[in-house]
Amino acid sequence: MLEKLHAIYPDLYGANYDEKDMDERFLFLVETHKKMFGPGDIALFSAAGRTEIAGNHTDHNLGCVIGGTINLDTIACVSKRDDSRVIVASEGFPVVDVDISDLSIHEDEKNTTHALLRGIADAFKKRGVDVGGFQANTTTRVLKGSGLSSSAAIEVLCAEIFNNLYNGDKLNPVELAKIGQYAENVYFGKPSGLLDQICCANGGIVGIDFKDATNPVVTPIEVDFEEHGYQMIITDTKGSHADLTGEYASVPPEMRQVAAFFGKKNLREVEYKDFISNLAAIREKCGNDRCLLRAYHFFKENERVEMMLKELKEGSIDTFMMLVDESGNSSFKYLQNVYPSSSPQFQGLSLALAMSDDVLQAEGAHRVHGGGFAGTIQAYVPQYMLDKYISRMESIFGKGCCTRISIRKLPVARIY
Repeated sequence: MLEKLHAIYPDLYGANYDEKDMDERFLFLVETHKKMFGPGDIALFSAAGRTEIAGNHTDHNLGCVIGGTINLDTIACVSKRDDSRVIVASEGFPVVDVDISDLSIHEDEKNTTHALLRGIADAFKKRGVDVGGFQANTTTRVLKGSGLSSSAAIEVLCAEIFNNLYNGDKLNPVELAKIGQYAENVYFGKPSGLLDQICCANGGIVGIDFKDATNPVVTPIEVDFEEHGYQMIITDTKGSHADLTGEYASVPPEMRQVAAFFGKKNLREVEYKDFISNLAAIREKCGNDRCLLRAYHFFKENERVEMMLKELKEGSIDTFMMLVDESGNSSFKYLQNVYPSSSPQFQGLSLALAMSDDVLQAEGAHRVHGGGFAGTIQAYVPQYMLDKYISRMESIFGKGCCTRISIRKLPVARIY
């Protein structure tokens, strides 16, 4: 087993992984499976978290984004069952046991893994493909609450287990992402988009155009930031996401207020030139200047995503870094998701961005990461400045606040 895993580690974890650490991790996973479920044929699966590279809060108005699958993953040891029970034992959580012969929506299961598993199975059945019982134990290194999409990783992981064990990997990563979204929307009860699931499922860096929300256009991009001398760092400022639901929830409808002025549902259906030429009238109609600023961010960020994809394809890393900074500035000034308007005294993200400015001195790039308001920032740090950068961040936000991120090449997959 280990020999096969050694061959695949570089495509899962990039260049800077600890082989001994990974071996111990997988061996412990397998031994735990045997203790829980007994001896038998096993399979190993891996699904990664994701990082948002550009397109901050644009996907929910049918915009464009760039995302990447990362080297932090959720792994599972799995064996088939000869009944219809799906048992998932995630490290640190109660065991989930669902009989998928019943695919009805259970209201008392909303916001639980039980709902996700039932919803994933239902999505497979609706596609006319097979499902069956399995038992799995999982462990994860995808940081929770960090904008790295730990929940989407477990969704596409479970979808891939059905896909591999019962369908010979018939469904592609985008279909698995749609299945995860369906389970989250219909069974779990969360109205999420497809961004997180596609990035976790697909592997590598991708541009995603959500103009057709049901059939997004996915454009793979091959780039290794470390080969260009940069290390991607996610810094957790340890800010609480509690009581921020209203802040997140305000972004899509405020953008849609501007779209509604033109009789449209989403901003993607509005032309920028029409937005600019009607600013005064929109302002009077909406009575909310933040709507206009957030719409301006949307239009410019969409343009920026297109430019960033072009620069990455051409290997123009310096121009790409400049555009990353522009994206971050737009989020701060126009999207306004770097700190909560309700609690301006809590500005951990702002402080982390300021200290990134101070340390990097126009080298590399940095921006708010994910949903914002609290949580994490993303920085591309030149290798020779890495120790200095991490030291500064840890002096403010605590030891271990910085996580080194590499782009993973492989999609969600069975790896043994």
